[in-house]
Amino acid sequence: MVPDRLERMVACYPGVLLFHDSLQLQGKLMNEAGAPNLAPSASDMPILPVHKIPLIEATNENLQGFGRLVDAPETCAIEIVRWPAQGWRPVDPDTGDQGGTTEGVFDFYWQDHALHAHNTSVVCQNKYVLGWSCEPQYAATEPTPLQRDRVLLWHANYHPDGGQLFFPLDVGPFVAPLALPGDDVRPDDFTAFWFDGARGLYINPGVWHEAVFPIKDKHRFFDKQGKVHARVSVDFSREFGCYVGAPLSKAQLDE
Repeated sequence: MVPDRLERMVACYPGVLLFHDSLQLQGKLMNEAGAPNLAPSASDMPILPVHKIPLIEATNENLQGFGRLVDAPETCAIEIVRWPAQGWRPVDPDTGDQGGTTEGVFDFYWQDHALHAHNTSVVCQNKYVLGWSCEPQYAATEPTPLQRDRVLLWHANYHPDGGQLFFPLDVGPFVAPLALPGDDVRPDDFTAFWFDGARGLYINPGVWHEAVFPIKDKHRFFDKQGKVHARVSVDFSREFGCYVGAPLSKAQLDE
């Protein structure tokens, strides 16, 4: 993080200094290839403040720019983004977007306070710990709640190569935090959208997300996305010194 950006981040998110210089801890959040470790242990996570984001009920109107509601997965086309040109010569119009799509089942399940996921559509790094229902340092000792009312996120990502469809295979509502495209994303750019589970969610290429979050203990989704599966990440804990708190309860909907 460059110094001037760090100064701006500290002004808005004071907790950033709690984690910025913790090199040993940062190492535990990266794999051997230098990519984010997408299944971190709660015990490896720092003590940080929570930045709560608003929760609104999803409609096609307020999803404009983010994506759209989907009535049936077979009717949802996945946009594939053409490979970018490297210089002034353009990519030939009949090339660069032929990688196609991949599909499978995306499993989401709670284990005590931790929200886990497994995406069978992709091969590499397809098992995740998306967040926790309490501060991670208390996850091992706090009793499992009868009803979880939030997820504390440490990470989000977007796919520059294509869109992604999440269509529920099980009955029940779910929540998806989203932010519009742009690499200078911040925690307060995110909004959590509440879905009743009757329809699925299509996410546009480049839109920040962290999959979808079930309200109940387990929820399966049909997943379809670009086969290239490029992933661009933001680590809220390392970059902003906070967790992003996404509400799960419909009672927390903003007016």
